[in-house]
Amino acid sequence: MERKLYDDTHEQYRETVRTFLQKEVVPYHESWEADRWIDRTVFARAAGHGIYGLQIPEAYGGAGEQDYRFRMVAAEEIAKAHTISFAVTIALQDDLVLHYLLDLTTEEQRLRWLPGIARGELIGALAMSEPGAGSDLRGIRTTARRDGDEWILNGQKTFISSGIMADLAIVAARTDPDAGSNGYSLFVVEKDMPGFRRGRKLDKIGLPAQDTAELYFDDVRVPSGNLLGVEGRGLQHLMSHLPRERLGVTVKSLANCRAVFDVTRQYCAERQAFGRSIAEFQHVRFELAEMATEIDVAQAYVDDSVRAYNAGELTAVDAAKGKWYVSELQKRIMDRCLQLHGGYGYMTEYAVARAFVDTRVQTIYGGTTEIMKELIGRDLVG
Repeated sequence: MERKLYDDTHEQYRETVRTFLQKEVVPYHESWEADRWIDRTVFARAAGHGIYGLQIPEAYGGAGEQDYRFRMVAAEEIAKAHTISFAVTIALQDDLVLHYLLDLTTEEQRLRWLPGIARGELIGALAMSEPGAGSDLRGIRTTARRDGDEWILNGQKTFISSGIMADLAIVAARTDPDAGSNGYSLFVVEKDMPGFRRGRKLDKIGLPAQDTAELYFDDVRVPSGNLLGVEGRGLQHLMSHLPRERLGVTVKSLANCRAVFDVTRQYCAERQAFGRSIAEFQHVRFELAEMATEIDVAQAYVDDSVRAYNAGELTAVDAAKGKWYVSELQKRIMDRCLQLHGGYGYMTEYAVARAFVDTRVQTIYGGTTEIMKELIGRDLVG
């Protein structure tokens, strides 16, 4: 089925992204994975080519482009290049950190942080999850108390993407234990603030080059000018920005589905067994037919979600539907594609093997599948 989401401008941008990836990412990604670290100089080159940060206004060094379809093009091309650790790091900036900084900052804060991000010199992280608080944001125990013109921050965060690399972290903290849902605030903690330290780089089963860390805050004095948004509205700020994050996960998940399906279809056409290609066996054809159909049907929903987001109409419930369904579809697609590769699918030199472990987290972060269903169910029954 022909997609009608893009126009010529998007396809021209696609060529820009593809050329950049082949020159600046693909040749190095394997070594980044082995080193468990992405060479951060690539982000300055990526920003210079408009691979991320397009929505930053021109006054701060960006292009001021709000059309999410450009973000989707980048996600699709990065998936085709099978560079998922790089994809997640880019998505963290575009779908999380920048979304907060563009919406919640004052003019003084924008002038401090946005030009550095636009140049690819500043990397951000979003620090919500704690050892005892993942999807349950009201379980946050990190605290911040006011002391004159500063806030004193104490607590711990875990599973923080780009936590080691980040120059600044958006930290959610409890600022009034007696105010219920109005007792949380967001702060921007910068890398050199005394008392802010990085814990160990966490050893994950996938995404080795994409660093994930524990963060510690021991009496960190955060200037009042680093309060992000409105004091006491931190929980509401987090909730209002989740649809963009979940749309980003949905888009990445579907892009990964299509990229791995395409290499699997090609493998089935070339792989010989019993004197013919395995694609000639009815069971294999049926497997391919089912996956192609599921991907195309999901694509229609995702494309409509992007249109709705561009129009300011994507609801939290609709974003949750896409997030759980497509990330779970991705899990099934990866498993079936690995099976069709046979023993070769278990070898890490094959894209399907790497994608099998690299994408598994996408039913977890951004809100688990179970939480997504709970949100949708509450909306249905009131």
